[in-house]
This record gives sequence, structure tokens and C-alpha cells, in this order.
Amino acid sequence: MSQKTQAVGLQGPMRRVIYVALYETLAIIAASLMFMAIGQSAGHSGGMAIAASTIAIIWNVTFNTLFEKWEAAQPVRGRSIGRRIAHALGFEGGLAIVLIPLMAWWFNVSLWEATVMEAGLLVFFLCYTYVFNWGFDRAFGLPASAQAVPVAA
Repeated sequence: MSQKTQAVGLQGPMRRVIYVALYETLAIIAASLMFMAIGQSAGHSGGMAIAASTIAIIWNVTFNTLFEKWEAAQPVRGRSIGRRIAHALGFEGGLAIVLIPLMAWWFNVSLWEATVMEAGLLVFFLCYTYVFNWGFDRAFGLPASAQAVPVAA
């Protein structure tokens, strides 16, 4: 479909619920397999993946609420490259602050080993998020905010 004739697709809260459910289910499976690939047991891997997913969801809602409040108070509106970088670093940094010590404790490894694990997860999730979003948009259509404005005939 061209952008001009693209169907509306899945929209609103239902789109967000389906997105999070699919994204996190696949993320838990992938993270579990990655932890198992580096020698962790299936039980520990799955438990950590579920814990990390839960923490990521809670942090996502919390961080984005705080970021958007801060953003609304700024005199310059919009999302510049700098603001997007700050958002990404703030989100990922905050998540790492919680996940690194949790992984060190959960897997009984050093903070350095947990940091390396977190770095591996970060690289994976950058790629995974890109591919997942592309596939989700192909399957369910673009959200209304990203759809091209219809051209008047």
C-alpha cells in the first residue's frame, strides 16, 4: 500500500496493549535464550528475563511521564536530535542502574560481568526494537500520528 492509500489499521489503547504484550513476550523469550547461551540455567534465565521485562515496563511508564512533564516545561517545543538522545540515554541509563545490580545478584556474577551482560542486551534491544516496530507497523498499519495526511483530490 502506498502512504496515500494506507488503511487506518489498529489504533488507540488497544494498539498499545497489543504492542506491549507482543514486544515483551518475544523479548522475554529472546533474553532467556541469550542468558542460557552464556551458560545460565533455564530457570534463572527465564526469571531474570521476566523481572527485567517487568522493570522495563514500569520504568518506561515512569520515565516517560517524568520526561514529558519536563519537556512540557521547556520553552522550546519539539523533539530535536539532542532531546531524543537525552531521552534514550536517560531511559537506558535508568534501566541499567537497576538491572546491572539485579543481574549481578541473580546470576551471582560480578558487577563487571553484569555490565557486560547489560551491554549485550542493549545492543540486542536496539536491533530488536527496530525490527519489531517495522514488523508491527507492517502487520497492524501505522499509528494515526505517523500516517501521511491524505492529499485532496
